[in-house]
Amino acid sequence: MYASFRRCWIGTLPTKADRIIATAGFVGHFPIAPGTAGTFAAAAIYWFLGLHAPLVSGGCILVFFFLGIRASTAMRRHVGPDPSRVVIDEVVGFWIALFALPKSLTLVAIAFVLFRIFDIWKPFPIRKLETFPDGWGIMADDVMAGIYTNVLLHLVLALRG
Repeated sequence: MYASFRRCWIGTLPTKADRIIATAGFVGHFPIAPGTAGTFAAAAIYWFLGLHAPLVSGGCILVFFFLGIRASTAMRRHVGPDPSRVVIDEVVGFWIALFALPKSLTLVAIAFVLFRIFDIWKPFPIRKLETFPDGWGIMADDVMAGIYTNVLLHLVLALRG
């Protein structure tokens, strides 16, 4: 029963919706540094669509986290492990990085740099989270990079007074 549910939910080939979600509207096909392009797209969506409101951003994070697991699992099974064109993980991770922070271009820019550093450097346990199966591993490491960035920015703001 579990196998048939999983096959129905994941399928065998990525659907068009999977490809659109996984690549964040095809941003993941950017030829140079698709992860950075995905983070930039996440910043633009955050800024222009008003995702700075915690209720809105929290809802978007949850919805796109689970959609991202499904879509990145389908892409991984079709293309291979952690395909570079899958950038929904950067989008969700970056939204987490900015969760419940004041809307500020300075904070967005600092979060962008910190998030990319954590995503590339992968301090503990980020690298370990990549070993989770399927889309869980693709999404989890960027979620943790977003959490590290968010906590660091909240600490800096608290210390600034």
